[in-house]
Amino acid sequence: MSEKPQFITLTIMGKEYKIICPLEEQDDLVILAQRLDQQMCKMRDSGKVNGPERIAVLVALNLADELQTLKNQHEVLQQSFSEALKKLNNKVENILEKP
Repeated sequence: MSEKPQFITLTIMGKEYKIICPLEEQDDLVILAQRLDQQMCKMRDSGKVNGPERIAVLVALNLADELQTLKNQHEVLQQSFSEALKKLNNKVENILEKP
């Protein structure tokens, strides 16, 4: 049974955000917020980008690009796995059909 969602406080670039989140998802959310904070602070500290809003947008674009790359890789791997499974299935069927 899921517990009632609770507020959790996340700190990103020194600013606190209160987010309501199911208890079972809080650990993952904390890890994600820490990663976001690291990315945003790294971009801020590089001195190439000014303003927290602009930093947030650029980091979001970088993370979206990373996600899309992983989705594309997943599709390729899934297709390769499916093809390998079909070949294996055909080999098994051929072996079982031989007298």
